[in-house]
Amino acid sequence: PGATRVNGEVNPQYEGTFVFPNDFPALQPDAPEPGDSDHPLFRAAAARGVCKVMCFHPWSDLTLPLMSLAEIRAVIDAWAELAAELGASYPWVQIFENKGAMMGCSNPHPHCQVWASSFLPNEARLEDRTQRQHLREHGVPMLLEYAKQEARRKERLVVENADWLVVVPYWATWPYQTLLLPRRHVCRLQDLHEGERDSLASIMQRLLIKYDNLFEVSFPYSMGWHGAPTGPYLEKDCGHWQLHAHYYPPLLRSATVRKFMVGYEMLAQAQRDLTPEQVSAARLGIAGSQGILYQDHPQDWPLAAPRAMPCRRLSA
Repeated sequence: PGATRVNGEVNPQYEGTFVFPNDFPALQPDAPEPGDSDHPLFRAAAARGVCKVMCFHPWSDLTLPLMSLAEIRAVIDAWAELAAELGASYPWVQIFENKGAMMGCSNPHPHCQVWASSFLPNEARLEDRTQRQHLREHGVPMLLEYAKQEARRKERLVVENADWLVVVPYWATWPYQTLLLPRRHVCRLQDLHEGERDSLASIMQRLLIKYDNLFEVSFPYSMGWHGAPTGPYLEKDCGHWQLHAHYYPPLLRSATVRKFMVGYEMLAQAQRDLTPEQVSAARLGIAGSQGILYQDHPQDWPLAAPRAMPCRRLSA
């Protein structure tokens, strides 16, 4: 609050969340059309949009697990408001948080970014296609059915409440990757009820406490929300979509040893150092089971030894 940004603008004395245009936007609303291509292997199209930054809190030394439930709920409300506002014009609104220097975050102030684009990015197009195909073939939204199965099996369950559950997905490639899912069919963030927003704040706090407790460090990650496309898609049937959030932490065996996707993983297929069942039960399941952050109640969390996995898992 009150700081002068690189463009000379002075931030207001905000006391909660604060949204402002990114001073270095990757997308512009008036991006020019590229020239005509002279070959089918060299095609391009205009990428238009807007980029915003949202500060979670006025204090620079806080992170989400250190914030109160009311403060996290305010973040969720701001996410939903931005998703609805930008989604009125743009087909895709990507909310994401890069936390920690290991994930390329150059500013420690608790914040996220919101990019709205005139096109569906690659990941969104892939999820749209696979979820649509699953509904057509099986008659039920894929991630709604998946959440029910994981809630019943409990093999990869990390934390749950009445409205949400967090699992280490069956197809996880990053060691401590998690997937946050609603229990009912919800297409977009702005569709969440009041009670679901409260319980979302609670489960996010519990998950992030578990992350921080695992190696007793402010856990780095990239996370983001995926929901049904917006803009022109608001008038279309998007019932195959299910709202969800991805968490991708880079750490592997300690606060300083990270997972590298290199060699075979770049050229052939991801290799798992830990099974999703090991992570959910023996590691994340124990870390912070009482909802107490290690800074407030330090202790040694027992960790299971990693072992090789002799089979590969096929994603949906």
